[in-house]
Amino acid sequence: MKERINVGVLGFAHGHIHTYCSEWSGGEHGLRVAAGWDHDADRLEKARQSYGLQPYGTAAELLERDDIQAVVIGAETSFHAELVEQAARAGKTVVLQKPLALTIEEADRIVEAVGRSGIRFTLAWQMRVDPQNLQMKQWIKSGELGGIFSVRRRHGLAMGLQPSFADTWHVNPAYNRDIWADDAAHPIDLLHDWLGVPESVTAEIETLHNPRIPMNNGIAVFRYPGGTLAEVNCSFTCHAAENTTEIVAERGTVVQNYGDAPSCNVPRPPGAGRGLKRYDAETGIWTESGFESPANHGQRIRDLAAPLAAFIRGEREPIATAEEGRTSLRMVLACYASARQGRRVTLDDPMIERL
Repeated sequence: MKERINVGVLGFAHGHIHTYCSEWSGGEHGLRVAAGWDHDADRLEKARQSYGLQPYGTAAELLERDDIQAVVIGAETSFHAELVEQAARAGKTVVLQKPLALTIEEADRIVEAVGRSGIRFTLAWQMRVDPQNLQMKQWIKSGELGGIFSVRRRHGLAMGLQPSFADTWHVNPAYNRDIWADDAAHPIDLLHDWLGVPESVTAEIETLHNPRIPMNNGIAVFRYPGGTLAEVNCSFTCHAAENTTEIVAERGTVVQNYGDAPSCNVPRPPGAGRGLKRYDAETGIWTESGFESPANHGQRIRDLAAPLAAFIRGEREPIATAEEGRTSLRMVLACYASARQGRRVTLDDPMIERL
């Protein structure tokens, strides 16, 4: 039996990190959560108690350990660039929780650090490894749907309805931008993965319901070469939903239900199917995919632990590179540039660099 790989965790701010650590602690993934650092002493102590890891007072001390082969960075987004630079200098494999960074300048620092050091690096995006999303990507990329006319991805959370969320780091400008940048980044990156880099973006983002949780509702339309339109519709004040994805194409239509938290975590109608189905225009038949929809959204997050472990073990390519993360960030920031200027913008709009 191979010896388990020692992993260090740099920051436990992102809740997803605890899911990965819990999955890896069982030993079946070939990893050992051996060390941790967090600027928040209470978070670090809770992690020590949960995973039996060795706590460190600074990230530098943890990175000095020769027996730590990889680190998972789960600190607040404002720490990402600095921590990636430190880990790159130490020669560690890096898993970075999404999104890549807050600004293009920080993203450039990460891309440069990874490229200069030659370390193995991946972003942690669960949407890129979700089996139903991979099936839809295959249908798009293979050409079997014919021309793609439009894609709509609805994505949401109920966090904006919870008054206590206003006191979290996710909406603290010292640590993060706001909930749109933090979570609309998921479906925006998915469009990047499916369709590539858009020609332009038109967006409206608003603060609704609770002014202490800014930019909690928005719609962005990405225009692609050839005219394909892709919409991201995000509400972080959403109690419940059902439909998540629609792809309208030359040879048929794809519909996915139960693909995010508001649609997956609430009771489903009697007889609800697997969630992903495809209509074939030639046969006139709807066909369900063979992929079950998870019972809850937490399962989607847990399902990312295995691909991340495979990456750390050197058994798979990155889920997303630093360069891809920078482009996805640029797409996110273009939404702000469009909303503030009240017009369609391209991805080289000067405001994006200043945000």
